[in-house]
Amino acid sequence: MARKLKHSKIKNTGILFELLTRQITADVLNNKESKSVRLIKQYFNENTQLGKELQFYQLLTEKRCYSQEKALQLIEAVVKSRKKISSSELRREKYNLIKEIKSNYSVVDFFNARISNYKVFASIYKLFQSETIDEDFHPEESIDAKFTVLEHITSKKITKQEKQSEIVELYKEKDKDLRLLTYQILVDKFNSKYKTLNESQKTLLKKYINNISNTNSLKEFISIESFSVKNQLKKELIKVEDKITKIKLTEAINQINSLSKGNIVKDKQVLTLMRYYELVKELKNVHKN
Repeated sequence: MARKLKHSKIKNTGILFELLTRQITADVLNNKESKSVRLIKQYFNENTQLGKELQFYQLLTEKRCYSQEKALQLIEAVVKSRKKISSSELRREKYNLIKEIKSNYSVVDFFNARISNYKVFASIYKLFQSETIDEDFHPEESIDAKFTVLEHITSKKITKQEKQSEIVELYKEKDKDLRLLTYQILVDKFNSKYKTLNESQKTLLKKYINNISNTNSLKEFISIESFSVKNQLKKELIKVEDKITKIKLTEAINQINSLSKGNIVKDKQVLTLMRYYELVKELKNVHKN
């Protein structure tokens, strides 16, 4: 007898990765050491089954094909590749990861976050379940999951400008007092959360989160940024008149090269670069005033 095809949020690889990266953002903004960094590095690298399955989730959520035929071929190719993953190893890795999440975070708070493309993630999970598990599921549920993924892949990607335009149009319909109040609340929330970070720090944070399992890309970014920061500090050094400050700043400049050393980017290197950004900002403010 065919059984119901159920989705499990706690076992969805795409959602697990999404929630862990969000947790890193929250921890960094709150100046806390994020345990999620280790979890992502350990469980979502290219050698793990979770890391391999995540690539399939990302392919189906990020790829766009405006031809249904091409999109169907993509889905079939992904499903075929997904079948090569060891189900027993994948289950073991998920079990261990979920166990560590439960021991480090409040399960209710961690999994209670709203996922914007939840339906797509759930459909991919169901699609993989129906195609890779040797059980009979209700055919209509398998078809629904497949077509939800198909519709997502073939849908037009909304640009940032289009999203902003849609929000502005909706915003204009409200009365003036409500618009002013809403605007003030949004500004206050934004300023309170991000007021301590400049653009360079926000970019580094974004790169850190997006490339946490891709150390080569992150290492290259940090190497380029270290060179840029070094040049900026040298320009500011010329303007410094205090001898002690000049000596300390020279020492700081000489130590920047250490950020690019090593094959693996460590959390300490990212934090150090964040502090160098802060140093550049403070020097520019002092010399400007």
